[in-house]
Amino acid sequence: MTLLIAKILLTLATLGYSLGTVIADLNKTHSTNPLWTPHARFHVVWQVLSYSGFGLLALLLTWTPGPYEVERLYLVCIIAFVVFAAFFATWIAMPMYGGTNYDQNGYPPSPVRIVGRTIMLDANFTAISVQSVLLVVAFMLILAR
Repeated sequence: MTLLIAKILLTLATLGYSLGTVIADLNKTHSTNPLWTPHARFHVVWQVLSYSGFGLLALLLTWTPGPYEVERLYLVCIIAFVVFAAFFATWIAMPMYGGTNYDQNGYPPSPVRIVGRTIMLDANFTAISVQSVLLVVAFMLILAR
């Protein structure tokens, strides 16, 4: 039962970085945004297709029956870790390359009230953070099996 829960959590995290990028980025806010340079649009489509491929591989490793189930789940964790770590490294490095966490033509941050204060939650940062928590919990369940 523990591995089944881990597989479900890994599936949710995987769908977040694979299917989530298709939904969020293959549209007028990113890949067909006329305000973006053609080369930037090329890179976002490449990123989306790469993450979709990694996601398909991760789902096959997660749900295909066969030997080395636990080892395959560890590999799925590594794939997700690389994707999420790259996101956070890119986030931290934004001042070095003049990046921003959102585009005015994209998804603006959402205001959320917490303990009487309004904070702005970035959609990307929030989604990747939640997916990272799912990954950590899944990894801990695999370790505890």
